[in-house]
Amino acid sequence: MNVLDLFCGCGGFSKGFEEAGFTIKLGIDIWEDAVKTYRLNFPKAATITEDITKLDYKDLLEAASVSKDNVDVIIGGPPCQGFSVSGKRLLDDPRNILYKSFVRMVEGIQPKVFVMENVPGIVKLFNGQVKEQVIEDFSALGYRVSMKQLTASDYGVPQARKRVFFVGINKEKIGDIEFHFPDEICGDEKKPYVTCKDALSDLDFIGDLTLLQEHDQYRLPPQSEYQKYMRQNATELLNHVTTIHTEQTRTIIAMVPDGGNYKDLPHELWSTRKVNIAWTRMDSAKPCFTIDTGHNHHFHYRANRVPTVRESARIQSFPDDFEFLGIKTSQLKQVGNAVPPLLAKAVASEIRVLLKGGNNDV
Repeated sequence: MNVLDLFCGCGGFSKGFEEAGFTIKLGIDIWEDAVKTYRLNFPKAATITEDITKLDYKDLLEAASVSKDNVDVIIGGPPCQGFSVSGKRLLDDPRNILYKSFVRMVEGIQPKVFVMENVPGIVKLFNGQVKEQVIEDFSALGYRVSMKQLTASDYGVPQARKRVFFVGINKEKIGDIEFHFPDEICGDEKKPYVTCKDALSDLDFIGDLTLLQEHDQYRLPPQSEYQKYMRQNATELLNHVTTIHTEQTRTIIAMVPDGGNYKDLPHELWSTRKVNIAWTRMDSAKPCFTIDTGHNHHFHYRANRVPTVRESARIQSFPDDFEFLGIKTSQLKQVGNAVPPLLAKAVASEIRVLLKGGNNDV
């Protein structure tokens, strides 16, 4: 089952589909650092580092060495700058050229299924007009479109990240059927949410030379099922380098308790950072807040520092053998921009069942 990933970034979306049993044939993005990371982690996939607006769907097929009939799924999260304009069709707004390119590739290739993810705000934007327009655009191409907002922590990701997914089923190739989004597996009567401590506690030794020597400069034993899952294919600890803060910054961070924020500081320190999320600590007993692309204001639940790239990747559910390339700020941005692989895997697994005719044992 072959997948093309448009606007692939470093490959979180692709990783989830790969773990669900799909074959990743192509990743395309204009961001060179992200594509280098993608190429390293998906060595059998073709990559294109290019502006997708300059390409035809045939360019993608040629690069991936597949025919259009052999493309099962197209996935991607196109940026939608023009969604702020009311009264204009999305395809007609020149600022929506990236969204338009996604639609154009789906139209040309006609995959059995497409999956488009976006930010939650798209659902209510202009009283739902944008959401309805997206559904209309793809319905016109012969797809039965379903949409749902999913929360990553409901699917085993230690992060309360929300994302909207549009899934289109090709009515001619599959049938006029509605996609069934994955059932939640965590919370309520189900298994507990994965917490920040569940995700990160085996990485706590960093900076402690005694523990480094004791554990062969690698890491503490896994202390949760999630850590075992993250580490199962890893042979070394990658991308786990701390940011060096000033003594003043470390002193202020130390005043914030586990799960706290700027309101736990003396009032005169509230304005030392001009954003409302400043001085926010992870809560060790809960899933993390949404990991962003900056990571300058969010701190480890115990250590007086921002998370490392590896810790951020753990929060996003990237396995430990997934390596990020580029300078550290670029790596953090790659992690923050990604679709959490375990969330992508949950969606992909339902698509796999659909494509296999309801047989999940194939």
